Amino acid sequence: MVRKPKTMTTHASAPGGFAPAQLDRLLHQACAMAGLDPRDARLLRGHTNAVFRLAHAPVVLKIARNGSSPARVQRTVDFVVWLMDNGFPTTPLHPVHQPLLFDGHAATLWRYFPQPPHPVTAEQLAKPLHALHTLPRPPIVLPDHDNLGAIRRSIDSITCLPPHTLTYLSKRADELEAQLARVDYALPPGVIQGDPQHRNALHTEDGEVVLCDWDTVALGQPEWDLVTVEVHCRRFGYGRAHYSAFADTYGWDITRWPGYPTLAAIRELRMITTNARKVPSAPHTYDEVRRRIDGLQQDPHLRWNIL
Repeated sequence: MVRKPKTMTTHASAPGGFAPAQLDRLLHQACAMAGLDPRDARLLRGHTNAVFRLAHAPVVLKIARNGSSPARVQRTVDFVVWLMDNGFPTTPLHPVHQPLLFDGHAATLWRYFPQPPHPVTAEQLAKPLHALHTLPRPPIVLPDHDNLGAIRRSIDSITCLPPHTLTYLSKRADELEAQLARVDYALPPGVIQGDPQHRNALHTEDGEVVLCDWDTVALGQPEWDLVTVEVHCRRFGYGRAHYSAFADTYGWDITRWPGYPTLAAIRELRMITTNARKVPSAPHTYDEVRRRIDGLQQDPHLRWNIL
């Protein structure tokens, strides 16, 4: 019998892992610190962090997920300041001292760009992502990218799945770790975004595309970023032509590299286990998590629904 979390409620009850009253208080505290008006703020995302569009200024407020390390948020701010100083195409920080720290929580403020109906395409991701991968090493201590470590931490935290499913996920991680040890990377290591995808880039008002959401920035192999784009194109129904346009613009097609099947499988496992860990605060995602796990064993080409 599947063990579902006792906290199964509606999605709106726990954006960012916060209770509604707590999140409202944090919203007002953050805005007061920055001299901004919190009235009529609209929640844009709440599955990971609580992200608000402020109604009375072109600003997005991002309250780090409940339990996040303020030091990690500080590192993100330091990195983005470095990107901005170097003219890199990133969503800029709002010009106040950041991060905002209060009651053990951390928040950041970003410039708001109105978005057209169509999202950023994979092809439009290619140039800024290539620019990121060829940057010099930043004067900031960044973590080493470790998908398998993240997978195992998520498995240890999952409460919505039965023991036999957790055992299967753990064994799958072990198998993929053994395969990864035999992979020879083709590209030089450097700075990677960690989760490049259509929703982690934005159209600017002058028609350019900038990267955003730097929580997963790390030092590692660019192949991890490239396989993430490919997985998103394939699993979420964008199609081969959509991905091929990305590969042509970037200048390298990861699907033609011998290590691709291993990295793709690891990336998919991380996406599944990360979402499974978050089910208690996003219970509407449970059925999709189960469907993805079943698909790993039954249908490697199953189209996923975006969470």
